[in-house]
Amino acid sequence: MEQGTGLCYSVSMRKEHSIIVTHDGKFHADDVFAVATLLLVFPGATVTRTRDEGLIKGADAAVDVGGIYDEETNRFDHHQKEGAGVRENGIPFAAFGLVWKRFGEALSKDRKVAYHVEETLVSPIDANDNGVDLETPGPVGIGAGVFTYTIVDAIRAFDPTWLEEDHASDAAFAEATLFAKRIIEREIKRGEGKKKGEEKVIELYEHAKDKRLIVLPHAYSWKDTLCKFPLPLFVVHPQNGTWRVCAVRDNPHVFVNRKDLPAEWAGLRDRELSRLTGVEGSVFCHRNRFMAVAESKEGAIALANLALEA
Repeated sequence: MEQGTGLCYSVSMRKEHSIIVTHDGKFHADDVFAVATLLLVFPGATVTRTRDEGLIKGADAAVDVGGIYDEETNRFDHHQKEGAGVRENGIPFAAFGLVWKRFGEALSKDRKVAYHVEETLVSPIDANDNGVDLETPGPVGIGAGVFTYTIVDAIRAFDPTWLEEDHASDAAFAEATLFAKRIIEREIKRGEGKKKGEEKVIELYEHAKDKRLIVLPHAYSWKDTLCKFPLPLFVVHPQNGTWRVCAVRDNPHVFVNRKDLPAEWAGLRDRELSRLTGVEGSVFCHRNRFMAVAESKEGAIALANLALEA
């Protein structure tokens, strides 16, 4: 991610009534999110969807069209024969990635936050647009015919079907772009929370007497942080007026706990769970044994300690 200062934008995009051009017709998450990013950086710009070469050349920025990648002139296409570069992780850049590479840090106001958005939102969209499959099949026989519904699918839902009027495409693109802008804004907020939370989680881990159990005073983003340390098994934190015991995983994106909650707790609620555990105020234990809930912090810690010794 290159250094963003807010002063590196090209002169042509500082003027009023700047024009952003992208292709017309069917749209995808790639061009929608690329345009949405530019509109967050340059809120006074207008968007034209066209394949007219004259309009493309005369625009202040061209996204996913035009056959040129040149940051200095705000050309962000990746369809040329040589492409527009590949990340270190092997995912080729698409239009969204090219725009984010140019403006992401300045928009996020922080390099680490921008990287969160890049890793969480930008790279997966670019991968899909370039035909790179990030999904792995589930166990044989489980979920046959069912596939993950992604942000790419959410944007596809805005695209008019063959049953709808062709002229509705531009309006649908505008609606999808508004949605994408909110997602980007929220991921920036999540990145800010993740960055600050990670610092708190590491501090609490370092000071914990028993590093198998980490007690957090707030619902910090902890999963991507604690998985990097080998000792934590459970985390206790407040949420929605109660306190949760959560199992730590080596990979936050795979449902395999380092240690499951006790099998006999699975699916129990309220009095049943309180009677079995001896912890008053026990509320619930998920049947897949990755989470339990108690009314109080003390109750959650008591449940976690029982689970550690089980």
